[in-house]
Amino acid sequence: MVCVEVLCSLAVWLCLYLLLCLAFSQQGPEWNCRLVTLSHGVIIVLLTAYVVFIDGPLPFTHAGTENTSMQTLALATCLGYFFFDMGWCMYYRSEGPVMLAHHVASITGILLALGIGESGCETCGCIFGSEITNPLLQTRWFLRKAGLYDSLLGDAVDVLFIGLFATVRVGVGTVLFYCEMISPRPALVVKAGAVAMYALAWVFMVDIGRFACRKSRTKYRRWLERSKLGEDEAHVKND
Repeated sequence: MVCVEVLCSLAVWLCLYLLLCLAFSQQGPEWNCRLVTLSHGVIIVLLTAYVVFIDGPLPFTHAGTENTSMQTLALATCLGYFFFDMGWCMYYRSEGPVMLAHHVASITGILLALGIGESGCETCGCIFGSEITNPLLQTRWFLRKAGLYDSLLGDAVDVLFIGLFATVRVGVGTVLFYCEMISPRPALVVKAGAVAMYALAWVFMVDIGRFACRKSRTKYRRWLERSKLGEDEAHVKND
């Protein structure tokens, strides 16, 4: 039954991509793939939020427990998407080794949770924390393509993305990682997967920190240049 759910999920994401390719034939493959990614990000965040915070149980207190039907559905939905996206990335060679490693770790972790029938709650929690920033990341890409990134909207998207990544994926993720490590229930291989995902989160956090520093310096230089230009114009008018 789980295999059927995963295959159905893969078929849905693939069909959505093909439909988007027909609807937006003037756009490139990456445009349509990112629309699928955006759709998945919104859907899986809402689904895992329901699974973690409403349907339960909480991963902070029930790590390593038996999977529920809703947890299995969320994991199968996400796994089908990752199979689609991994295949697309390999076909078009669009991603670097870090992102491919993230995909491999995500697929392995979800397969493990589905295979042993346990640790679904903390895996869903990890997916929620990992994907909550994904819609913002795709929005940023579409803003670039539309020529609207260098604007107040682009700055707002970047600030929200960095803030969510730092507070949810790293901050709350650290708490979840600690709970996973101290709990006696999760299998050793699941804890090893948690270490890999946590390490990847920090690799991304370092890259995001570097990006934030570069963008802040660029914005500051532009502000200085505008200020100097304004002062020069004021001097010319006074003269």
